[in-house]
Amino acid sequence: MFRRVSRLLLSFVMLMAGAVVGVGATAGAAHADSCYTWNRTLSQGASGSDVTQLQIRVAGWVTSGERLSYDGQYGARTAAAVKKFQAAYGLGADGVAGPATFSKIYALQDADCTPVHFTYAELNKCNSDWSGGAVSAATAKSNALKTMWKLEAMRHALGDVPITISSGFRSRACNSAVGGSSTSRHLYGDAADLTGSPSFCRLAQQARTHGFSEILGPGYPGHNDHTHVAFDPSPYWSAPNCGI
Repeated sequence: MFRRVSRLLLSFVMLMAGAVVGVGATAGAAHADSCYTWNRTLSQGASGSDVTQLQIRVAGWVTSGERLSYDGQYGARTAAAVKKFQAAYGLGADGVAGPATFSKIYALQDADCTPVHFTYAELNKCNSDWSGGAVSAATAKSNALKTMWKLEAMRHALGDVPITISSGFRSRACNSAVGGSSTSRHLYGDAADLTGSPSFCRLAQQARTHGFSEILGPGYPGHNDHTHVAFDPSPYWSAPNCGI
């Protein structure tokens, strides 16, 4: 409760700072966020690591079947994702990331850059160091962070209902122990198996508009008791019982 109140107060302060800075300002933040701080307003044509950081946080706000690149280039697709993010949180939806947009992002993230409703521990119930998968430990952890931000967007779009993750990153040993496929995206850190409520079909259907290229759910072999979402370079959706 204390953390939530503190975050709300911080968000209010940032919104006030944005109002003081004004529309024509170039500063993107008025304070140093403990995770990441944007220092300029971003719009189409901008490029750099700060754009990449923004893309990680808005990649879940896309259209059905779309996947936003983490390329550091603020193009039309990034602007569209920012606009959807802004609209979802009641901000002025102009596709330009300025103080109000960054303030909302700051309010949505913890000090380790994870979104407030998800943790690294939820995405890795296999080991403590993210090792033993199909990619380096650093890449697996980075992929998990991207997945969490997509899930944060999905959670909000569903009405801020909790989403339960039963399995995330797996080392080859952990994957073998549960009978996972040798090519499972869990080995890459970008997969999550979702259970609880909403229904598995609702989760699978909603996932289509939040940047997931792999969606497996009820009706697909071995997936009647959960919905699996991931980022796969070769997109594949299959949840026949859900119309997918």
